[in-house]
Amino acid sequence: MTRISTPYDARTTAAEILTGVDLTGRRIIVTGGASGIGLATVRALEGAGAEVTVATRNPTGGQRALDLSDLGSVRAFAAGWTGPVHAIVANAGIMALPDRRLAANGWELQLATNFLGHFALITGLRDNLRQAGGARVVVVSSGAQLRAPFDFDDPHFERRPYDPWAAYAQSKTADVLLAVGVARRWAADGVTANAFEPGYVHTNLQRHVDQATMRAMDAMDEEGNLLTPGYFTTPEQGAATSVLLAASPLVDGVTGRYFSSDNQEAEVVPGGPDATTGVAAWSVDPASADRLWDHALEATA
Repeated sequence: MTRISTPYDARTTAAEILTGVDLTGRRIIVTGGASGIGLATVRALEGAGAEVTVATRNPTGGQRALDLSDLGSVRAFAAGWTGPVHAIVANAGIMALPDRRLAANGWELQLATNFLGHFALITGLRDNLRQAGGARVVVVSSGAQLRAPFDFDDPHFERRPYDPWAAYAQSKTADVLLAVGVARRWAADGVTANAFEPGYVHTNLQRHVDQATMRAMDAMDEEGNLLTPGYFTTPEQGAATSVLLAASPLVDGVTGRYFSSDNQEAEVVPGGPDATTGVAAWSVDPASADRLWDHALEATA
């Protein structure tokens, strides 16, 4: 397949992506839309006329409650939704928890939150996506997917030593496989699905990252103050690919792809410690996507 290219780059903002795009009448759900990249996504979509529902663990105002680590909360959210959904932006997530924690269902918490909760939400709203006619699913992944495949033998670190970054990387690989799984199954419903990495942005996602790691990234000084190195972007720039995939006519009909933070489709590469760009072959492997889909179906039954 020919890789998709767009006229944008890593410094393009979400609002610029939607210049001239009218989203009046479109109903869009953004998980984790109360802060960071999610909030920038919501503002850009609303600015183009969309009706956006912010799904968040601690709702305020017109937001709706959704705890992705709690399958009961996800089921309640889906059951309470009526009418079409034109797009779901699976944006919420947690990163690099310092110790092994489990969700109520026994899944490692990063995997339960970043992947399984979104799987339950998206599959729970399948009929609503179908009603929309041409709906889109957007899954926020990370360049961390280059670091680890999904470990089907020990996904919850029951036997191997827990590592915060390995757990995060696995969850982000699972997120790409989720988009691949939707793309493989729901084309007849008119639903497309794509994943992307937003790049480096200062958000609440880094709250569990230790100071030594932040300093190694040149993102914090010795006194603990945040720094913004040149390779970081703003939340509005980090949200650009999110709204591109959720609403831009440039990617109508595009599905099962992975985009980088420069708003271009990424090259498929071998994953591993030396990989710095692209999407790992294991993250877009159809057989792995099918296996993970079945695994998630069993967990959410």
